[in-house]
Amino acid sequence: MEYARLGESGLEVARIAVGCMSWGDGGQTRPWTRDERFAEETIKAALDAGVNFFDTANVYSQGTSEEFTGRSLWKYADRKDVVLATKVHGRMQPGPNGAGLSRKAILQEIDASLARLGTDYVDLYQIHRWDPNVAIEETMEVLHDVVRAGKVRYLGASSMYAWQFAKAQHVAQTHGWTRFISMQNHYNLIYREEEREMIPLCVDQGVGVIPWSPLARGRLTRAWDTTTARSDTDQFGRSLYQDEDAAVVGKVLAVAERRGVAPARVALAWLLAQPGVTAPIVGITKAEHLTDAVAAVDLTLTDDELDELGADYLAHAIAGHV
Repeated sequence: MEYARLGESGLEVARIAVGCMSWGDGGQTRPWTRDERFAEETIKAALDAGVNFFDTANVYSQGTSEEFTGRSLWKYADRKDVVLATKVHGRMQPGPNGAGLSRKAILQEIDASLARLGTDYVDLYQIHRWDPNVAIEETMEVLHDVVRAGKVRYLGASSMYAWQFAKAQHVAQTHGWTRFISMQNHYNLIYREEEREMIPLCVDQGVGVIPWSPLARGRLTRAWDTTTARSDTDQFGRSLYQDEDAAVVGKVLAVAERRGVAPARVALAWLLAQPGVTAPIVGITKAEHLTDAVAAVDLTLTDDELDELGADYLAHAIAGHV
């Protein structure tokens, strides 16, 4: 496994992160999620492979992803050896203050996440989305407070417009508060709109990029018309991509066949070669998903292959910010 600093911070992470949305009590909304036994087996295998970076969120399966992740991690790892990330923003309870990025919501949700994860601190605490109903000054100040309280080591953000991210960073810098060290955005071979503004901003400002859906919810790993249990029930995922993206998938499959490797390795190797990208966050629902993700770190694509993979990209409407 290779490791890299997350942006210009001193935090060292594996170049592949395990996304923990894949397990939890998903119920009817996420029937494809795996049980705690699978979470434990996957986390152990990831640790054995040298992965030290695990990403979850309070809203994943209404907190049960955090519970499964925490219980599994501490069976096999010392706290000091793990980089544990979670997120805040989504609705966790009905009524006022049950969601969002207000001072009240963040203070109650960080404590709830720590309890579910079974730890005293989170290495990377991320705002899951932008909250238009709360002044960014309120959000950045309370995030700084949870860092000062020792409950959080570093701060990160997830999908938003580049101007919003720049505003948040400016507010923090102006007041002497903790800035974000990472951006977890929607980025893969068939959704590259982040290359227009967000990624150049991150590269310029020394912010690490840790993309979500690096395999386009599995689209980049199989023939376009192939379905899975997740694709059949993932309404959000269906809104992200278009049939015209099939040409890009075809290029991935062609390169993978010539190389004699799984398409996932090719798609992840492309992403790892892009400016600013530190560690794609890979969801694991089968053992081979982890094997392919780890192996992608050692796959170096040629310039011709990189050009071939990117040649058929089509512009998309902005997707993933809400």
